[in-house]
Amino acid sequence: MILHSIKWRLQAWHGFLLVALVAGLMSGFYTFERRTRLQAIDTVLHEAMTPLLPRLAPMGGRGEGERRRPPPPEEVCPGFPDGRPEGPPPEDRLRDVRPFDTGKFYYAAWLDNGERFAIATNAPGEIPRPEFKSEKDRIILRTRGENRELAHAVPNGRIVLVGTSLALATAEMNKLAAALALIGCGIVVVGLGVGWWTAGRALRPIAEISHAAQEIAAGDLSKRINPSEAESELGQLATLLNSTFARLEAAFARQKQFTSDAAHELRTPVSVVLTQTQSALTKERHPAEYRESLEACQRAAQRMKRLIESLLELARLDAGQANLRRAPLDLARTARDCVELVRPLADERRLAIHCELAPANCSGDDERLALVITNLLTNAIQYNDEGGEVRIVTRGENGAAILTVADNGPGIAPEHLPHIFQRFYRADAARTASQGRAGLGLAISKAIVDQHGGTIEVAGAPARGATFIVRLPA
Repeated sequence: MILHSIKWRLQAWHGFLLVALVAGLMSGFYTFERRTRLQAIDTVLHEAMTPLLPRLAPMGGRGEGERRRPPPPEEVCPGFPDGRPEGPPPEDRLRDVRPFDTGKFYYAAWLDNGERFAIATNAPGEIPRPEFKSEKDRIILRTRGENRELAHAVPNGRIVLVGTSLALATAEMNKLAAALALIGCGIVVVGLGVGWWTAGRALRPIAEISHAAQEIAAGDLSKRINPSEAESELGQLATLLNSTFARLEAAFARQKQFTSDAAHELRTPVSVVLTQTQSALTKERHPAEYRESLEACQRAAQRMKRLIESLLELARLDAGQANLRRAPLDLARTARDCVELVRPLADERRLAIHCELAPANCSGDDERLALVITNLLTNAIQYNDEGGEVRIVTRGENGAAILTVADNGPGIAPEHLPHIFQRFYRADAARTASQGRAGLGLAISKAIVDQHGGTIEVAGAPARGATFIVRLPA
């Protein structure tokens, strides 16, 4: 569970980077300090070498081929310079080196033939003679065990070495390493604590989102997320999810209303069929009465068929399963065919249909767009006053095909306009029900226009008629 936690994974990466950074910084500081101290010790060794060179390796000394050899070390410098014998030395003996502090440094010197002829009494055991890589090398620095040594080769072949113990510096560096380790551990602990708090605070909206999603999954569709930081990425995600939840709630509400309305619309014809069949089966009746019952059942069945077909059409449109056969077409020609189809309905109510059908080219499914135009014309005829008129206009404008269907009937009240395209919505429920209409025509028309990438709008006012405007991309 911990391995799958985003918070723990963030903390692991944060801890890894923090440890690597602190370790790198502390190691770098330790290395720099160690190098600095070694350079300081080397500088002091150079300073200590200065007074030794003219005494242990004078420039006028003889080389390896001279016959006179210097006296043995125990005679030359038994404890040099503190333990040298009293009295002035002979010319072949070493001069006094009083400025040299043998308590802190030690020295040794070799002839050109490799024989050591001088060594300090505080020298740490046997000191190997320095080896130079080439004749051009005159100075070498080396670390031997716990000692730092500087060797200098002079032209006459002698080699002088001065060294000092690194014990004190090593002890100080060990203390520094321990202090840096403690400081680094403290920084890591504090950093991990701050990182844990920061990660928890940053991921808190995710917990709120998860909690809200659980409540919504449990059935509380009104639950929303409170975006504490609307400008942050998680705040934007919370806003987007709230919008999604709102649409989900609206969709469930529409589905619930749709189911209720569909059941209500089907209940009436089913009740008619049951009533008529029960009445016909109760007792023997005259053939004319049987005929009337069968005709009532047929009307109810036809009403149910129209409703079921409309519901299936809406279901296919909602699911995107309505296969649109897109092809170039002239909306004016389609509208002209629809006018001829509904003209008998207009003649029954003594309505005049005025056509202004200019070419309006677009791309779409001719049969489904014809269904849209037929629905609009049928509504304009059914909701118009007898003797009124219906006007249909097509035109091309700004790369779009525009269809307008207007009537001069009683119009649509402003409170009904926002709901006119909702399923089963009827502004005049009693009148619509008496005509056997379920209120799905405009909903189907809007779904078809939406699938074509167009828009459908309505404008109307009481006693001024209604105008439907359809815009389709060319």
